[in-house]
Amino acid sequence: MRNFEAEIRPEQPALPPIKIAEDDSRRLSSLANSTMDLFPHVAQFLARELERATVTKENDLRGVVRMGSKVTYRDDETGASRKIVLVYPHEANIELSRISILTPVGAALIGLSAGQRINFETPDKRTRGLTVLSVSE
Repeated sequence: MRNFEAEIRPEQPALPPIKIAEDDSRRLSSLANSTMDLFPHVAQFLARELERATVTKENDLRGVVRMGSKVTYRDDETGASRKIVLVYPHEANIELSRISILTPVGAALIGLSAGQRINFETPDKRTRGLTVLSVSE
């Protein structure tokens, strides 16, 4: 028996391994669950990312994107780089480059390290790729 679904669906690149602190994991899981009705697409994406993350101790996260991290990333489609700080929704301010974890970019960046790239789906169903260039506290 042939698997027709596998034949017509393009191969998705493997997701990069990610790490997250136990406290961040708990808080972000709660945030994702509490915002499912308001922001279903990004809340589900964040919840999936948290499920696949390796939960680790705080001191094992040097150079890993976490809440409050300063991140420089490249948009793989345009080649443009951007410097942001990853924050909780109430701290977000686009003019200050403070990006909420409840945005597709914010949810995609959590847990990545410099050099890692990820593809993710935007709310309008386009695939977008980002590469982390640097991470600092």
